[in-house]
Amino acid sequence: MKGLTKRSDDFAGWYTDVILKAELADYAPTRGCMVIRPYGFGLWENMVVQLDRMIKETGHQNAYFPLLVPESFFQQESEHVEGFSPECAVVTHGGGKKLEENLMVRPTSETVICSMYAKWIQSYRDLPVLINQWANVFRWELRPRLFLRTTEFLWQEGHTAHATEAEAEDETLKMLDVYRVFAEEYMAIPVIPGPKTESEKFPGALRTYTIEGMMGDGKALQMGTSHNLGQNFSKAFNINFQTREGLREFVWQTSWGMSTRTVGAIVLVHGDDKGLVMPPRLAPYQSVIIPIWKDEAERAAVLPCVDQASKSLQGVRCKVDDREQYGLGWKFSEWEVKGVPLRVEIGPKDAASRQAVVVRRDTGAKQAIPLDRLGDEVRTLLGTIQREMFERAAAFREQQTRRVDEYETLKRVAAEEGGFIHAHWCGSAACEATIKEETKNTIRCLPLHRERESGRCVSCGAPSDGRVIFAQAY
Repeated sequence: MKGLTKRSDDFAGWYTDVILKAELADYAPTRGCMVIRPYGFGLWENMVVQLDRMIKETGHQNAYFPLLVPESFFQQESEHVEGFSPECAVVTHGGGKKLEENLMVRPTSETVICSMYAKWIQSYRDLPVLINQWANVFRWELRPRLFLRTTEFLWQEGHTAHATEAEAEDETLKMLDVYRVFAEEYMAIPVIPGPKTESEKFPGALRTYTIEGMMGDGKALQMGTSHNLGQNFSKAFNINFQTREGLREFVWQTSWGMSTRTVGAIVLVHGDDKGLVMPPRLAPYQSVIIPIWKDEAERAAVLPCVDQASKSLQGVRCKVDDREQYGLGWKFSEWEVKGVPLRVEIGPKDAASRQAVVVRRDTGAKQAIPLDRLGDEVRTLLGTIQREMFERAAAFREQQTRRVDEYETLKRVAAEEGGFIHAHWCGSAACEATIKEETKNTIRCLPLHRERESGRCVSCGAPSDGRVIFAQAY
């Protein structure tokens, strides 16, 4: 595993090195695309299992909609088509002939789903419609980066329809909180939820909410979004229903999504100079057992203890690495790069003492644990690691967060220090654009539970009722 760039030398180069050397993904022959390798897909599958469970627990069902969308659908909601046109891939020929109508390779599925909702929804009795789909989408990225921005990526996208604006807003915020809980309790990444500004919201939405996480270089990553679409799409696609009073009204809609860019977030937040550090609740392998022997006599003594250890770790995602073609140092390095939370070493001396040496990936701390207590101790350690990873990420975010009141200070902090900058903003799109142009910092969100605080806009000096978060973003 030699050649891993140091984070402090080149953070972007380190990030790419870790993904490639840990075998999360590799570059595909198709420009801007990636191949997710088995280890990376194992991580994504664990994320899917947990998030899918949480989505279903809120009453949603999974469905699947087509990859190809008629071009005319995108013309029906003007703000939506304007927002996505530069990113769209278009199919013009099929079966050796030019198509009568071009087909868009979905960048998102609002339009095709709305066309179906217009058929399915006739009465208030048909509402709410609560559907989620797991799918791939395509957005023509000019500057692709593995997991963070790729032409094709995997995600889930929820699409719901409601009778009232209040119900749609409740749904939007409910799913935003599902994302917050998933990020914090499973990914061990603290996030800040809140609405986006008008210039940053989803094309065609009434309001967009986001969860923003701080990465290991102080930059922000939008990790999940939830949109209140209002009636923009329902009017464009004529999705109306008969109310209890016999009137016809347009439905209120939401959409929300979280993608494989969250795999990149795990690397960016928790990784170190040795490679990945996996949060135990999502790690493909939570522990790896490495038997150590030099000859057949030691092998005969060690293997029964390895078998006992493996059986005691039932319920823990565990791998026994007994490959004889690789040396001990190579195995240690491989599993460090792959970020397995716990390494369990059993050698001849450990076998004689009926114990195992357990090494934490996040801190490097070692301890000897009797084999008859190994299962319970490992499960406790995994919980401790999960909690402490979150606490370290939260402490880092706190260290890299600053309150700023003067524009010159904001420009200096943005250029020299980075991180999250809490500053007053008047609500003007012109001030927002000026700050973005001059500092490369955008307003990540208006924190959902922000303190109401009178102040002056950091750019123009106009009155402000609270601080927003500025940061450079991925």
